[in-house]
Amino acid sequence: MRQFIKPLAVSAAVLALTACSQEKFPANETKLVDKKDKQAYALGSSVGGFIARNLDRQEEADYVLERDVVIAGFVDAIKGDPQLSDKEAEEILNAMRQEVMEQRQNVLGKKSAEEGKAYLAENKKKEGVKVTDSGLQYEVLKEGDGISPSATDMVEVHYEGTLVNGEVFDSSYERGEPTSFPLNRVIPGWTEGLQLMKEGGKYRFVIPADLAYGEREVGGGQIPPNSTLIFTVELLDVQKDATNTEQMKPQENQKEDNQK
Repeated sequence: MRQFIKPLAVSAAVLALTACSQEKFPANETKLVDKKDKQAYALGSSVGGFIARNLDRQEEADYVLERDVVIAGFVDAIKGDPQLSDKEAEEILNAMRQEVMEQRQNVLGKKSAEEGKAYLAENKKKEGVKVTDSGLQYEVLKEGDGISPSATDMVEVHYEGTLVNGEVFDSSYERGEPTSFPLNRVIPGWTEGLQLMKEGGKYRFVIPADLAYGEREVGGGQIPPNSTLIFTVELLDVQKDATNTEQMKPQENQKEDNQK
């Protein structure tokens, strides 16, 4: 699908973007009479929507392109008379992608960092919130009564992750099933935080950006750079690492000997 969309990226925005500029472009009065009409419209709408979403993401970072010029590029390409060669267009788009990424890191990263700092400062004042030496904040919603994991253990959890504005970016609850992973293969805030828990427990973590994804933008923009993340986590099961289990056995035997 990517190879199909990419050559159309400069030229296929008009059908979805016309509605964004009603002052310049009249309402679309095209009638979808038969199957072929609907197929043609669906193709244009799909690719146009792809471009519109990218333009929206760029504008979030104050990187604004004139949408009527985007539409002009579409029209010229449809007529077979583009003002830029394929090579020129490709070079321009590659450079633009780099510029947009840097712009998003600068604009959105600064905004996220400021919002995260303010949220962390307020959250730590709440009753029941504790702060570790690393800056991780946590709140016990329900204390567990099972074992606690170590960093190399496999854990099974239910969780929901949100930004500080409350927007959900990931949720095992929404997927309808818990997830499992080695605890040392996730962001540092998770590795540290879940070791504070016991099986059956439910905690709320507020994870500073440096214990999350840092300056990286993740999930196609769902998590902006420098984002403080909030996770509600239920620890359902801990599967001890085999190495840890072997290391525990002599200690357990020694205790038994002492008791004898």
